[in-house]
Amino acid sequence: MIEQAILEITAELSQAKNIVIVPHKGPDGDAMGSTLGLMHFLKDKGHKVNVITPNDYPRFLKWLPGNDEVIIYEKDKANAENLITEADLVFALDFNHLDRSGDMQQILTASEAVFIMIDHHREPSDFANYTYSDAEMSSTCEMVYHFIDKLRAVPKITPEIATCLYVGIMTDTGSFRFSATSAETHRVIADLIDKGAVNHEIHNNIFDTYNEDRLQLLGTALQNLRVKPKFKTAYISLTQEELDKHNFQKGDTEGFVNYGLAIENVIFAVIFIENKQEGIIKISFRSKGDFNVNEFARAHFEGGGHNNAAGGKSELSMEDTITKFSTILPDYKELQQ
Repeated sequence: MIEQAILEITAELSQAKNIVIVPHKGPDGDAMGSTLGLMHFLKDKGHKVNVITPNDYPRFLKWLPGNDEVIIYEKDKANAENLITEADLVFALDFNHLDRSGDMQQILTASEAVFIMIDHHREPSDFANYTYSDAEMSSTCEMVYHFIDKLRAVPKITPEIATCLYVGIMTDTGSFRFSATSAETHRVIADLIDKGAVNHEIHNNIFDTYNEDRLQLLGTALQNLRVKPKFKTAYISLTQEELDKHNFQKGDTEGFVNYGLAIENVIFAVIFIENKQEGIIKISFRSKGDFNVNEFARAHFEGGGHNNAAGGKSELSMEDTITKFSTILPDYKELQQ
C-alpha cells in the first residue's frame, strides 16, 4: 500500500464515518480476528462501525471481544443492507473477490461507499478503491497490524485489539508452524502479547473447548483416512450421514485436514466433506514444501487459496469426487515416489 494511499485513507479516517467491515462467507479465525480487531481500533477513533458477516461462524470464536456486536447477514438481512447502504467506508477483510461474500455480493456491488481491501490471498480482483494485498503474509490479522502501523497507531492497540489479531495469526499459521510464519510474524505476536493478548488463555479458548460430539467426529474422520504412499498423499472423507450422526456444528471439522500431514512422507493432505444442503462436496487442501495446492485447486476443483492451503468444491458424488481426485494424482510428478 503506497504512501499516497495511506495519506488518502488517513484523510478519510480524520472525520467520523459510518463504516462497515465484512469478512468472507464461512468466516474463520483470521476473518473474525481481523474484522473485530479493526472494529475496536476504528471505534476507538470515534467512528460508527459495524461488522457484518455473510453467515454464521464457529462457536469456538464467539468468545472474541466484540462478538456480541456482530451482525449476521443471513439472520438480519434488512438491517445489514441498510447499514451497507448508509456506509461511507467498507473494509473487505480476508477475501479479494466480491463473490466470496456470498449472498452479500449484490448489495456490496451496489454500494457507493469507498472500499478498502486488506487480504493475503493470491490474484486479487480490483473491486476496491484501495487494496492492501500481500500473499506472502501469514494472515490478514498480521496485515491489519501493519495497516495500523502505517497509520502510526500501534501504540493505541488495546488488549481487545491484540487478542483479536493474535487469534487470527495463530489459527492461520497452524499455531505458528506453517511456512508463512516469518520472523516478522513472531515480532508482531510478541508485541501483541506485550499489549495484552494472553496467549495461553487464547489457545485454551480456541483449542480446548471441544464437546464430545466433535471428538467422536474426529474419530470417524481418522477411521476414514486413506493414504496413497506412491503419491505422498493422504485424504479423509466425511459424508452428510456421518456429520449428522455426530451433531455437526459449523467449525467442527476445523483442522481435521492437517492430520494427514502428520504422516511420515505425506506432503499432500485433503478432506472431502459432503454438504447435501448445497449439493456439493466441500474440499480443503493442505501441503508441505513446494507442492502448490492453490494451483491444484484452481485447475481441478473450482477453488484456490494459498500455496500450502486452499479450498475447492465438487458437484459430483463423494465416490465420483474421490475417483476424480485419484485419477489426477499421477499427473503431478512431484507427488510420485
